[in-house]
Formats: sequence, C-alpha cells, structure tokens
Amino acid sequence: MSGPIFNRSQWLRVMTSVLLCMTMMSCSALSKSGESEPAPQPLKQQTQPEALEPPKEPTISAFTAPLTGLPVELPVLERPLAIMINNAPAARPQAGLSEADMVYEVLAEGGITRLVAFFQSHGGDVKIGPVRSIRPYLIELGETYGALPIHAGGSTDAYAILQQQRKEHLDEISNGGAYFWRSKDRRPPHNLYTDVNRLRQGSESKGYAKQTVVPVYNYLKSGEASVMGDGEAVSLQIRFLLKNYKVSYTYDPSDQQYKRFVNEKSHVDQNNNKQLSAANVIVMSTRHQTLDDVGRLSVELKGGGEAMLFQQGKLIHAEWQHKPGDAIRFMKNGVEIPLVPGTSYIHVVPADVSLNEHVSVEAK
Repeated sequence: MSGPIFNRSQWLRVMTSVLLCMTMMSCSALSKSGESEPAPQPLKQQTQPEALEPPKEPTISAFTAPLTGLPVELPVLERPLAIMINNAPAARPQAGLSEADMVYEVLAEGGITRLVAFFQSHGGDVKIGPVRSIRPYLIELGETYGALPIHAGGSTDAYAILQQQRKEHLDEISNGGAYFWRSKDRRPPHNLYTDVNRLRQGSESKGYAKQTVVPVYNYLKSGEASVMGDGEAVSLQIRFLLKNYKVSYTYDPSDQQYKRFVNEKSHVDQNNNKQLSAANVIVMSTRHQTLDDVGRLSVELKGGGEAMLFQQGKLIHAEWQHKPGDAIRFMKNGVEIPLVPGTSYIHVVPADVSLNEHVSVEAK
C-alpha cells in the first residue's frame, strides 16, 4: 500500500507547525534555566570609518637655555641673575644651587672662595642663599653673561663702579632690602636669602632690563660623545689657598655627571639634600693681584690662559679665551670645545703656580 501523497500546501502547513513547536520548546528551556533572551540591538547606521590618529611623538622643545643647552618651554627667557653666594663653612650647605644654570667659584680676600650662581631657566620661589657681598671682578663676571648682579654689600671699589657707572643691580643693603629675608636658623651674615620671584619683582620695580643678550655656548647633541680628550678622569681635586676650601668631583657614568664634594663630604643643596653635580667641570688659571692689607684681590678675566675641562669622564687640556662682548669660552687648538648639556661649574685659580699644582686627577 503506497503512503499518502502531500501536495505543496499541505507540506507548508506541516513545516510551519514543526517550526512553531521547536520555538515554544526553546522558550520553555530558557525559562527553566532562569536566563532571558538578549534584548534586540538596534541596527547601527552605516557611517564612514573614523580616521585613526597617528601615535603622538614625544614633545621635544625647540628651544634650549643658553647657559645649559637643556630644553626649555619658553623661547624667550628672562635676563639671568648673577647671585653672590656665601661659601664660608658656616654658610654650607647653601640653598638653591641645584637649580643654578652655571656656577663660578672665585677667590675673595683671605683665601676664601665665593660662588657666583647664575639663574635663568629655573627659579620661582625656591630659596637661594646665603647671599653675600660683591667685588669688581664679580661685577665683570655677571656682565659677561648679561646678568643682573645680586648681592648684599660690597667692597669700596665695587660700590664705586656700581654707583658711578649707574649699573643695574639689586643690593640688600642699598637698594633692594625688600626682596631679601633673613632666616633664624643661622647667625648673620650667613642667613640672608632670596628667591627668583622676589628678584624679578625687584628688577621690574626699578625698571631694569627684562631681557639682555646672553652668549650661547656650543653643546654636544643628546647621546653624542666628545671627540676631544687627553685621558680618563674619573675624579679630580681642586686646591685654592685654604685647606677648608678643598673641592673634589667624582664622575658617575650612569648620568654623566661629576658629583661635587667639599672637604671630602658631599656638597648638597639645603633645600632638597640633593648632591650638587656638574655636566662640565672647568678650571681656569688667571692672574691674581692682592690690592690691600685686607687681602682684596684683582682677578684678570680678560684675554686668555690655561684651562682644564672635564666632561664624560675625560680630561681635556684647553685654553680659556675672553673677548669683549662675549662669554668666557674654552678652546682647544683654536676650536671651541662643545659642552655637555647641563650645569657647568667653573673654578678660577691663581696663575702664580702651574695649573697642575691646583688640580690633581685620577684616571681610575
């Protein structure tokens, strides 16, 4: 006996019934399991694909500070400040030196040394000092870099230059006491301080020049090694005149910095206890002359002479050169030596003995 014959309409009805039954069974199973059907999602309108932004390159400043060669945010920096810093044992540790762009160490009377710290690319309300008196050659040193001299008192000759030549300066004693303060943790004269914000206000109140021409040094590029060098120099010691002003540096290859010591102790910043360091350590020999019974000096900063430059763990025998209207520059065979970007410490020692007697170097 042959089976029943389904026509097309009967076949469609059967298939519809089967599909309906399966759908009801599926709904029942979902209900028993405690799950619910996902809500239908609206169809997204087809839009143009978003353009992918290229990965951002790290921001590199196009401008560098003239006295450090390091990047700065602003293309125009204000005039440098040349602050006379007390370096007597009772004044150590000093405040603010870790933010100086450049530091000179120069003899004053009696064999003591004074620090001239140049501030331009750092500052704000960071405490700086103790501030001390000025001498004629320190005025000249500040002017070499277009800087405003900052001091507390000075020699008779220095005051004569400042007043007779109507030079711009800020002095705690004669014309700028409001922009300094004295701390209570030290005795005078080792307790006079200031900060860059106050000094900028003082300069503006007197109508002093806000910008000046600041000489620019040549600098090595980031990661670039100097092609000059006369041997290794992992440490050096500088002798001035007195035993308690013995300066030394030890090279740290991890950051290419020479760490500074005074009397074999780490020389630190009072503000942050950070050891002072320099990318370049320079010793220059100049003619010194004693002027009076007090021991006041004349220090020759014009012309040129012998120098030693230490950078990247190397010693470079060099010459210093100072032409009118320019910075003191450091040369080898008539070519200026590029500096490593960062702070430079420059030491001015008497030329009455050879430079080798002022500086001892260890290669390893």
